[in-house]
Amino acid sequence: MVLSGYHLTTIILETQNERNRAVTVNVVKIWLLLAAFFGLSSVALGAFGAHSLKNILDEYGKSVYEKAVLYQMFHSMALFAVGVLQHLFKGIPFSPAGFGFLIGILLFSGSLYVLAISGLKWLGAITPIGGLSFLFGWAWLIFAISRIR
Repeated sequence: MVLSGYHLTTIILETQNERNRAVTVNVVKIWLLLAAFFGLSSVALGAFGAHSLKNILDEYGKSVYEKAVLYQMFHSMALFAVGVLQHLFKGIPFSPAGFGFLIGILLFSGSLYVLAISGLKWLGAITPIGGLSFLFGWAWLIFAISRIR
């Protein structure tokens, strides 16, 4: 069947390609927005810790809090890299790495923030799960980058 010089299969394929492009653009935008949000909140939480918590936290609490800020910032930049790589290499799935970094930020840094402020030691059991999520993200990034031609 021919419609105005196009075959029906061509129209269907073009429509699917447009949907795939739209999904890729949305995924890229999500990773970049999350990177910006977590980068911004890392700076804000670091400033809060340095100024508002300096007389409240003991040395151990300060060390734990600083570790949370540091890892959040590193992995905010990793989320940014995921967004950029997904934009540049649309056929390669970078999102699993992004999810690893996202879950890692929430569990690793999140549990350390609460541990530092509250002193609830049992939260230390959650932190390694976040660390494993970070490791998964980095491992997937290695896998995905190795697929670039």
